[in-house]
Amino acid sequence: MLTVTPAFVFERAGTSVESTKPRSRVSNARNDVVTGGIVVAGILMFIGTGSRVLQQAMNALSGVGGGVDQTLTVAVLLNIALILFGWRRYRDLSNEIVERTAAEQRAQVLASRDPLTGFLNRRALSEQGGALLTKAARRQKSFAMLMLDLDHFKNVNDVHGHAIGDALLKTIAAEVATLMPPSAITARLGGDEFACAFAFDGGSPGMVDRVAESIVARLAQPFEVANTHVHISVSIGIARADSEGATIDALMRSADIAMYAAKHQGRNRFAWFDVSMERELQERNAVEAGMRSGIPKGEFVPYFEQQIDLSTGRLHGFEMLARWDHPTRGLVCPDHFIPIAEETGMIADLSMSVMRQALVEAKNWDHGLTVSVNISPSQLKDPWLAQKLVKLLTETGYPPERLEVEITETSLFENLALAQSIVGSLKNQGIKLALDDFGTGYSSLAHLRALPFDRIKIDRSFVASICDNSESAAIVNAITRLGDSLGLPVTAEGIEDAAIEERLRQLGCHKGQGWFYGKPLPISQVRTLLAERNLLPYARRRDEVRADEVVELRRSA
Repeated sequence: MLTVTPAFVFERAGTSVESTKPRSRVSNARNDVVTGGIVVAGILMFIGTGSRVLQQAMNALSGVGGGVDQTLTVAVLLNIALILFGWRRYRDLSNEIVERTAAEQRAQVLASRDPLTGFLNRRALSEQGGALLTKAARRQKSFAMLMLDLDHFKNVNDVHGHAIGDALLKTIAAEVATLMPPSAITARLGGDEFACAFAFDGGSPGMVDRVAESIVARLAQPFEVANTHVHISVSIGIARADSEGATIDALMRSADIAMYAAKHQGRNRFAWFDVSMERELQERNAVEAGMRSGIPKGEFVPYFEQQIDLSTGRLHGFEMLARWDHPTRGLVCPDHFIPIAEETGMIADLSMSVMRQALVEAKNWDHGLTVSVNISPSQLKDPWLAQKLVKLLTETGYPPERLEVEITETSLFENLALAQSIVGSLKNQGIKLALDDFGTGYSSLAHLRALPFDRIKIDRSFVASICDNSESAAIVNAITRLGDSLGLPVTAEGIEDAAIEERLRQLGCHKGQGWFYGKPLPISQVRTLLAERNLLPYARRRDEVRADEVVELRRSA
């Protein structure tokens, strides 16, 4: 990242230009007066003594008088030296003033401009943007603030280096500047974030749309930087002001919120700010804060969805799902917190916390029951993931052969080599591997060959419509036959009724899960279910199960 030079630019002995402006000007004025006085005095003395020495010299040459007075001659020479010294000092002071003025101008530029792109910096944007906003209000014009953030710019620096990244930023800045209206101001706020502001006719907001569209379209095109092809895109947030009550800081904040909304909508686009975005942001921040305090408190707990053998109806295991047992909001579904956990990097701690509770409980089940756990794409980027899972198995005492790790196909594309290393380490410990949501991603046969999967899971979107949609039925049939040809069992997710179950059984699907067999259950209800089916060791009675629940939950948390 480039650091914008601050306003206080140090020049000499640790003092800033701005802090020395008044003192330097007074000092220069005093020096000018002293130097000027010395020169004037030297000239006056030279006129007084020089004329006498010259007269004596002329008389001496003509044979009149007694020659030149040596004292006067020395005085004249000293006067000449004094005049030369004063002139030299005056010239030095003039040069110093010129240099100091240039330094002050450079400092002012550095204090207001980004040194890489030449755009305004954040402080200058506030100042000049405020003046432009006031001018627009006086002219009864509307005012637009655009916040631009490059998508995945970090990847450019990581792959191509910071030199290419800086060159790309300069090129993008030049492109953005050409697409702005003539009266617009542009700023780089740091890193890969830019801002633009301009006045426009409030009755024609389409003009702002066209500017934003042109920026999005241009930056979506590949760039040639130092003989390197670079692909990038941009997300833009737009806020507008139509009255004098608005401020630049408020507009920047609103445009920033809209920019993040554009990113959440898929990136490579622009979005106008509205108040609902701010409410969503506040809700998101509340969820994030709650998660940061809730994970170490054990508020996130495992729920278990039954997995059934379709041919026999026998329970063969559970898929572990995370739920948030919020102290005031009650049970929170994962759709509300998993995306935020992924975005903030809390998913690893959350997953390990819930998994620990699940494995502590599941080790007491019948040894024929398995537990499936989902590994997020961000977790699969962790080169120590396998070691962390093995350590967790050791600490909980859960048998690795009864654990099945589920990964989605899309998570394999970013770093297949790392995924192969992680999966290889897990397989060496006896852990099984399932390819989750097959059919919704790339459905690449290369992945089935590259990684030693033990199972394929068909996404619920196909299973739920298998009786009503011929295309879904054909996809499920094709995946089932593919699994049979590769010797991989197939599990169908999302079985909602008996008709779907029967159709899957006819297609040869081996196992299934869904609400037809019951909704996901908390630990207490799973214990009751297993006790009724004699799937707990020593056939513990229900009252014993309930008596142990509180102790076991505290221990797992």
